[in-house]
Amino acid sequence: MSISPPPSPTPNPACLGIYDSGVGGLTVLRELRQQLPDVPMHYVADTAHAPYGERQPDYIIQRSLIVAEHLISAGARVLVVACNTATAHAIAALRQRWPELPIVGTEPGIKPAVAASRNGRIGVMATPSTIASARFADLIARHAGAAQVFSQPCPGLVALIERGELNTPALTALLTELCRPLIEAEVDTVLMGCTHYPLVQPVLQQVLGDEVKLLNIESAVAQQAAKQWHALGLGHQAAAIPTLQTTGSAEALTRFVQQAFAWPLQAQTLQV
Repeated sequence: MSISPPPSPTPNPACLGIYDSGVGGLTVLRELRQQLPDVPMHYVADTAHAPYGERQPDYIIQRSLIVAEHLISAGARVLVVACNTATAHAIAALRQRWPELPIVGTEPGIKPAVAASRNGRIGVMATPSTIASARFADLIARHAGAAQVFSQPCPGLVALIERGELNTPALTALLTELCRPLIEAEVDTVLMGCTHYPLVQPVLQQVLGDEVKLLNIESAVAQQAAKQWHALGLGHQAAAIPTLQTTGSAEALTRFVQQAFAWPLQAQTLQV
């Protein structure tokens, strides 16, 4: 699909736009709803093209531009890239295309992980595409210092989570396999470098053991987005109900949000 010129401002009410390759960004949406409960939000799950973590960078950039254009046309005045992989590969292209739009990315928090570690041995679990990105390498170079960072690609994990397997034998088996190198490396802190992973945090913690500290960055992302929203002086709506859209199955996304978050929301189908 070709990219049309950047859309002109629309009369649609201002909202906060959020997107991810699928359901992972819902963990960011949960934090945003806690911090900005009266702000209209519009979430897009690009499920028909997931997982981004196993796609080529050019494909991720193309899909990010298409979805962002849709959200801006729908009224998004702040954009949250609620996907580590899309941030790693596409956020520069998004900022180049819309230089005046506040865009908040989601990146593995190497710096807080270093601060949290007692033994200086840190594990990062992320998609293969995130770990292979230049942006991830730069984060380690800038923030790891003397700490040792053990990067663990997690192929197949997002796909399981997208299917709603949040506590199944298949999930436990995969996490056991993925965590084995980190356990052998004697890491004491593991950074969840994908917004999908907090959805299976209880099982992941069980596999790693209680002595390993698990970190995510959803709260920090939401705080930054809230700061950008307030800086624009935008109005609020009482009891704002998020709009959920997906390029995949609306029924499946509706079931997922009800199962994982107990949100009585109905997703809509989106064709872009």
